[in-house]
Amino acid sequence: MNIFLFTIGSHGDVHPFVGLGLSLRDRGHDVTLITNGHFSGLAAKAGLQFVELGTDEQFRTLMDDPDLWHPTRGFDAVFMRGVMPSLEQAYQTIADRYVPEKTVVVASSLGLGARIAQEKFNIPTATVHIQPAVIRTVYDNPKLPGLFMPRWFPKWFKRKMWQFGDRVLIDRKLAKPINEFRAKVGLTQPVSGILKDWWNSPQLMLGLWPDWYAPMQPDWPPQLRLVGFPLYDETGIVGISDDLNQWLGAGDAPIAFTPGSAMIQGASFFADSVQACLNLKRRGILLTRHADQIPKDLPPSVKHVDYVPFKLLLPRCAALVHHGGIGTNAQALAAGVPQLITPMAHDQFDNAQRIGRLSVGRSINFRRYNANSATALLSEILTSPLACKTVARRFEGQMALERASDLIENLYSSQVPVNK
Repeated sequence: MNIFLFTIGSHGDVHPFVGLGLSLRDRGHDVTLITNGHFSGLAAKAGLQFVELGTDEQFRTLMDDPDLWHPTRGFDAVFMRGVMPSLEQAYQTIADRYVPEKTVVVASSLGLGARIAQEKFNIPTATVHIQPAVIRTVYDNPKLPGLFMPRWFPKWFKRKMWQFGDRVLIDRKLAKPINEFRAKVGLTQPVSGILKDWWNSPQLMLGLWPDWYAPMQPDWPPQLRLVGFPLYDETGIVGISDDLNQWLGAGDAPIAFTPGSAMIQGASFFADSVQACLNLKRRGILLTRHADQIPKDLPPSVKHVDYVPFKLLLPRCAALVHHGGIGTNAQALAAGVPQLITPMAHDQFDNAQRIGRLSVGRSINFRRYNANSATALLSEILTSPLACKTVARRFEGQMALERASDLIENLYSSQVPVNK
């Protein structure tokens, strides 16, 4: 197969596609990663073919936008300033390269240009959702910023709420530019329910989490398949340096802190985290590629590292404090370490809620995180009888990337019609 892996976002959005690309490449397929130029170096190190979708400068401009991490304004930052400006380029990138009866597209949730290419050319396409929060349900509904939908609300009322949200917010913003572009390429029948049904491939949807994390809901699309957490984190490309290895072995297991790979407004988070470590008399490791956020003159008990794969680091840590990205969640679950989650926007609140249900950690809104709250909550999770080791055993025998690869190969062989 000639497989295009199409994704938009930060490292947390790109890593699963790199892992999937390696799995498919090892099966003998011709694999190309399509994403922002910021990740060209990662693709090269992984040995994947690469096509740039947007420049590194555009990526950094979006990351500089503080609205990206706002609980309600984050929607516009992602869709209106991130996805929609690249819609035509995304479509054309696939249209120019696809080979009939050979090409398969695997596109992330934000791959709306790939979805239009699927409609236009009948390309076998799988939609990949890396987090359950983006799939609608009136049963165990997701916890989303700005959405007050308690589980005890009647199902009919929840449906009305989703419909109202589509009509007054989502479709009002997205349907018009999407339909205008679709008409431009000859798709004259307008679509609606953009984030309800339309953005999902009618052929195959992959949910990159296990059913024990977010079980299948009765009203989820029938073409959805849950495969498990991919857990790709650049292990094999990046390792633990001799300096870090020596530091880790020179004392008690540290607490690790990260606000996410794309977060560049985290100076107060790191300053409060350092003070929490001092209050607790614990060592700490600060993880960010954006070193200007790190306090000057760190104490010897706290160390800054640009990046190290969680698969290598977390088994040597006492706890992890992070933003609630699902990839980071999964790595901590697999390592069996307690988590303190500081959600800001997007799916992070839903992931934090699920971590609480699993009894593997606690959460606090990012805007309430400070040295005192971090000290109290870390003291609690470091001494509480959590279920971290029990949950970690659920990863034994998991083969998420292999399962996803099987389904993508089956999609190609079955050639399910796009237009039902």
